[in-house]
Amino acid sequence: MANTGKASRTQHWIKIGLALSALPLLQACSVNPATGKADFVLMSESRELEIGVEEHAKIMEKSPTYDNETLKAYVERVGQKVAATSDRPDLKYTFTIIDSPDINAFALPGGYIYINRGLIGFLNSEAELAAVLAHEIGHVTARHAVRQKAAASGAKVGAVLSAIATRSNVVGDVASIYGAAAISGYGREMELEADGFGAKYLFNAGYDPKAMIEVIGVLKNHERFSRYRAKEEGKKARSYHGVFSTHPSNDARLQEVIAKAGTLSLNDDQLINEKGFRDQVDGMIWGTNYAQKAGVKSTSKSKTNRYTHSKLGFTLVFPDEWEIANERSAITGAPSDKSAKLSLEVTRLRDKIPPDEFIRQKLNVKLLTRSEPLRQAGLAGHTGVRPKQKGEQYPTRMAVFYQSNRVYHFTGTVSEPEEGVDYDQMFIDSVRSFRPVRSAGKRKAPKSKTLKYVKANSKTTFALLAKYIKLGRYTEEQLRLLNGYYPRGEPKPGEWIKIVE
Repeated sequence: MANTGKASRTQHWIKIGLALSALPLLQACSVNPATGKADFVLMSESRELEIGVEEHAKIMEKSPTYDNETLKAYVERVGQKVAATSDRPDLKYTFTIIDSPDINAFALPGGYIYINRGLIGFLNSEAELAAVLAHEIGHVTARHAVRQKAAASGAKVGAVLSAIATRSNVVGDVASIYGAAAISGYGREMELEADGFGAKYLFNAGYDPKAMIEVIGVLKNHERFSRYRAKEEGKKARSYHGVFSTHPSNDARLQEVIAKAGTLSLNDDQLINEKGFRDQVDGMIWGTNYAQKAGVKSTSKSKTNRYTHSKLGFTLVFPDEWEIANERSAITGAPSDKSAKLSLEVTRLRDKIPPDEFIRQKLNVKLLTRSEPLRQAGLAGHTGVRPKQKGEQYPTRMAVFYQSNRVYHFTGTVSEPEEGVDYDQMFIDSVRSFRPVRSAGKRKAPKSKTLKYVKANSKTTFALLAKYIKLGRYTEEQLRLLNGYYPRGEPKPGEWIKIVE
């Protein structure tokens, strides 16, 4: 009896412990703004917004954005039109075009929506563009990222509670496995849910919700081609992040959620707006953006502050947000407050002396502290610090590189430093980013291809166009994909079609 009583008391305390453990979890339940149902989440909306800001900054740091203000404004306008009709219209939505030829779009918590330039090129109307953005807005409004995180956390909590209740690590491991299975199942349901919300937002914004199905058809065709091409080349096929794995365009459940959004009478071209879309996309870069790939300086502050001199054949990165000027005798970079400056001059190497001796003799530096040799990108060089001279408040960073008969000479000076800023480290980082551009002056950089709209005539076929448009081995297939005619069919006379120049 004593043992029975002890076991009973143990079970009693385990139940109390489980109940207390569950209290903060129950408090974490909230009503989902899109579904209207209770969500088990471990994240507040304010934290969700903070994560969005943090992750957006990382995306902007690592991913180049498409530098076309007109197209960016168009995508922003369409996106905001759809977002205003969503279940979370008060969020501050941001729409960004990633300068990548890949077929993709994605969303971050808090209203950050991204679409690749490559995906835009395969769409055929404003309604289809709106459908892609609406789908991603659906992920945001339904808090899919937060729910996914909650599911992962919940699986771990369930494992811990089960292990406590049974004092068995084995049961805890099993609970984790079940949790992982539940999490992996969210993908299909969440994508379908995003399609449903996206279709509703499309309808509310005045677009035909069937555009969602048309977009999936475009993506499906691209996936079919990718599989064919991968098989031919012995590679792994790549596809859009979620739609391909969730449902085909004729899926009954997809048709059902689209039908629930409503039906519009398509008397007004504005509901689809092929012309408006055509006007914006005509001239957009298709495939590789060679200017971006070569690291040409961009005015966008979200991109690397790289400067490339094509004639002299060098490239380097200045500190973020520094303003770069190509002056008569030097390339200079400086912050807007002019608190510091890094200059790069080019002179001829007339005497065969070591780089450190060049600094001392030719630049008249009597004393060089923190002196060290440099060797990078096949170049020999040297760097060090010249102590402050009469009339100067701060020491000067010096560096030189030899390339054939040229000397690249860096001078980093500080005049009115901002507190807490390590200017010398910034100078060193720029110096170490210096690289020759081997092909400069010898061969022109490849020219990026662009999309162009033309009208088909009675003789137009994709096979015939492929004879004049060179896109490699799969030119005809690419043209069909661009115009929604994959794998067969021909354009009608008078129809606007996309070609690549």
